[in-house]
Amino acid sequence: MKLFVLFLFGVASAFSQPFTFGIKAGVPLTDFVSTVQSPNFGFNSTTNRYIIGPTAELRLPFGLGVEVDALYRHMSFEGSGTIQNAIQNISTSTGVWEFPLLVKYRFPMPIARPFVNAGVAWDSLSGVKHSFSELGGSNTTTTSSNPQLHHSTTIGYVVGAGLDVHAIFLHVSPEIRYTRWTSEHFLDPNGLLHSNRNQAEFLLGITF
Repeated sequence: MKLFVLFLFGVASAFSQPFTFGIKAGVPLTDFVSTVQSPNFGFNSTTNRYIIGPTAELRLPFGLGVEVDALYRHMSFEGSGTIQNAIQNISTSTGVWEFPLLVKYRFPMPIARPFVNAGVAWDSLSGVKHSFSELGGSNTTTTSSNPQLHHSTTIGYVVGAGLDVHAIFLHVSPEIRYTRWTSEHFLDPNGLLHSNRNQAEFLLGITF
């Protein structure tokens, strides 16, 4: 009976302060899109080297937790060459919101606790801006539609590992995370550009 009471007390203590929240920032370790050059047309892509957003976690007993993030990053690509006997320049930029939902396990260590996590993520484009112009033309057309846009939202599967360091009232958590997306955001009909379905990133979380 005493063991059962102690068990209930331990569970209640674990749930007494179950929520942590803070910010997560990092850098992508892979490019957002891959490009291929052809004799008539070519793309160049830019993956901005930052990721940032809020994070929250429900801490459970026995080293378990459930984490949710809202991570923002930005990317763009440009293309130029001959299309239908006309020299054209195109450019596309967009923000990308990633929403991972993860189950986490922390190994029992006193101060620095290694952890692993796994779950699913949703990736959604925001504010897509596409412009194109022809050489010698006086006008540049800007639109939210894009001939390379394949899916504005996609889902992926996530695994990661890191270290949770408890420093006074803060938790500092460096982490490497890998995501495998089920489909591409961008896919050029001619095969010259496509979104990477394999994504790796380094993240640093600071939570209270």
